[in-house]
Amino acid sequence: MGANQQACAVTAPAAIAASWRAELPAAIRLGGGELRWFGLRIYHATLWAEQQPFQPQRAFALQLQYHRSISRERLADTSLDEIRRLSRKLPDSATLSRWRSTLLNAFTDVSAGDELIGVYRPGLGMRLYNQHQLLAEIDDPALAQAFFGIWLDERSHDQALRQQLMGATP
Repeated sequence: MGANQQACAVTAPAAIAASWRAELPAAIRLGGGELRWFGLRIYHATLWAEQQPFQPQRAFALQLQYHRSISRERLADTSLDEIRRLSRKLPDSATLSRWRSTLLNAFTDVSAGDELIGVYRPGLGMRLYNQHQLLAEIDDPALAQAFFGIWLDERSHDQALRQQLMGATP
């Protein structure tokens, strides 16, 4: 298969550490902030990395602590909407469909107080954890880059949050 046609593997093997901190043992908090929508608090985001300043080509973790309930379908669809908006070259419909399926299989419904933590694995993809365990390993580097771009791309929807994640003071 070509690079654009590779399958997105979503696995949760027992051999992988149950905590994202085991993957980034020297991680430090670079910054964090709230995402609000029409004044409603949606989640608190925190960016973790083993080096400062932030180097997006190296491993890092993005931790989202939710303030409200959101279905996994809504999480996947909102993620894909932002990926489409940010794409300089829009992936084809088959890729977008595969990515949606991958995210649906990886995400869980969240409630207030729940966390989802994505760990970026350069050249490999990403792992998704909740506060208790590994939820999924996604072996798709293009999806991982597009997904984390939602928060870290220079054209991110919430520039104030992006700056706060990278350690800039508001």
